[in-house]
Amino acid sequence: MLSSHNPDHPANDAQDGVPGGVQDGLAGDVPAGATLDDLIARTRRLRDDLDAARRGEPAQGAAGGLRRAAWELAADRLADVGEQLDHLRSAGGAEGRARLGMRIGSAEWNLLTDGVVWSEELFAIFGRPVQDGPLTLDQLPAMLPAEDQPALTAAVTGCLVDGRPVDCEFRITRPDGSLRTVQMAGEPVLDDGGGTVAMWAMIRDVSEVRRSGSAAPSDADGGDEELRRQRTFARAGHGVVIELEDSALAPWLGSSGTGRGGGRPGSLELAARWLPARPGTPMSGKWYDSMELPDGGSLLSVGDLSGRGPAAAAGTATALGAVRGIALTGTDPGRLLGHLNQLLDRGVHPVLASALCCRYDPGGRLLTWAQAGHPAPLLCREGTGWALPRPAGPLLGAITDADYEQRTDRLEPGDVLVLHTDGLFSDISPGGRSGHGGDVRLIALAPRLAEAASADECLRLVIEECGETSRDDDACVLIARVRP
Repeated sequence: MLSSHNPDHPANDAQDGVPGGVQDGLAGDVPAGATLDDLIARTRRLRDDLDAARRGEPAQGAAGGLRRAAWELAADRLADVGEQLDHLRSAGGAEGRARLGMRIGSAEWNLLTDGVVWSEELFAIFGRPVQDGPLTLDQLPAMLPAEDQPALTAAVTGCLVDGRPVDCEFRITRPDGSLRTVQMAGEPVLDDGGGTVAMWAMIRDVSEVRRSGSAAPSDADGGDEELRRQRTFARAGHGVVIELEDSALAPWLGSSGTGRGGGRPGSLELAARWLPARPGTPMSGKWYDSMELPDGGSLLSVGDLSGRGPAAAAGTATALGAVRGIALTGTDPGRLLGHLNQLLDRGVHPVLASALCCRYDPGGRLLTWAQAGHPAPLLCREGTGWALPRPAGPLLGAITDADYEQRTDRLEPGDVLVLHTDGLFSDISPGGRSGHGGDVRLIALAPRLAEAASADECLRLVIEECGETSRDDDACVLIARVRP
C-alpha cells in the first residue's frame, strides 16, 4: 500500500478499476489455500505499509486535518480486520464456525393472523429449539433483561402504531443463561389503505463486536492495547467531525445545487436541507445527495446508516462515496443498491442502512428508482399528493446478495418530488402516519407544493410544517421540481 508520492507506486497500472499494485499486493503473493495465519501476517504487513505511506506524505498544514483523520480511520479498519481474523482462528471447530455463520436471521409477525415466521438462523441466535416455535411479539420482551425491555417496546410500538422503521439494539438471555447482544432493524408491512398488517425485521448478533469494543483496560488479553485502539478511533472520528463542521457542506450531505439543464423544460430544480436534532443529540448517519451524470441525467439519493457519532459519520461518507462511484459507471439504481448492499454486508462492523436511489432522465422525464427499506418518494401533481408504490428491496446489509427491484415513473412538467429520511416529524399527530405509505402531513401539503413557483419555496413549506429546531432526531429532505 504505497503512497502515490513513493517512486515505486505503480500509479498508471490499473486493471478492472483496481489500481495496479493494490491488486497485486492484496492477492498476488498469497498462495492458494492460504491459512488464517497467512492472512493475519499479511494484514499486519499491510498495516506496516500504511504506516510507512502515511509517514512519507508531505505535511498537509491546517487544511489537511480531514486527510489525517481519514488515515487514522483507515489504520483502524486494518486493525479491525486483524482482530476479526484472530476471532476466526480462535473460533475453530464446527461449533465455532456455526456460531460465526449464523449471525443474522429474519422474522415476520402477522397482525391479521397472529402468525409468526422465524428463519433457522434466528432460532440459533436465540438458542431456541426449532420445535418450540418462534416467539410472538408479546413473548419477545421476556427474553430481554428488564432494563432493555423499554427500548424494544418503544421500537415495536413505533412501528406498529406510527408506521416507523425499527432500529434498536438490546440484549437477550438465552435458555442456557448466556447473554447475547443483537441489533434489530425492520419495517412495517402496510396494506393498500396504509394500515399496518405485519412487521418484518432482521436481527443480527453483534455480541462479538460489542464485546471486543468494550474490553476493559485490566483484561488479560491485550486490554491496554484495545483501549488505546478505541481512543485512537475516537480521536480520528472526532477529527472527521470537526473538519466537516468547519466546512460549508458535509460530504455525507452531498449537494443539492440547482439541478442540471440550465433552466430547460423537463430538467430538475433542486433544494435540500439537513435538519439537525436538538443540541446534545449525537449525529446520525443520514444523508441526501444529487449528482449530474455524464449522459445528462441526474442521480438523487437519500439514506440512513445505522449508528450515531463519529463512526456513523465516517461510514456514511464512505457509503455515499460508493453510491457516486457506482453511479458513474452507468449502473441502474437497482443494481447500484445491490452493490452497496454487498459493501455493507462484507464490512468488519455490522452495519444496516436504508436508502432511496433515483435516476432521472430529463429527455423523457423518466424517474427510475429503487429503495432499500426506505420511505418512497412523495409525488405532488395538480394539487394531489401520494407516495409512489415501492419496489421490493430489503435493508442494506441485512441479506447477503439481495436483489433490489426498480420501477420507472414518467413525471410531468410542474411535478414535485419529496425525498426524505425518517425523523422529519418529531411528533406523531392524531391519525398521522410516517411510514412507507407516505406521511399524511406531507400529503396534505401537496396543493401548496404543486402551486409553489420554485423548489426553494417547496422546501420552505415543508420545513414550516415539520419544524426546523427542537427535533428529537435529525432528518434530511430533498425537493426535486420538474421545470415546466
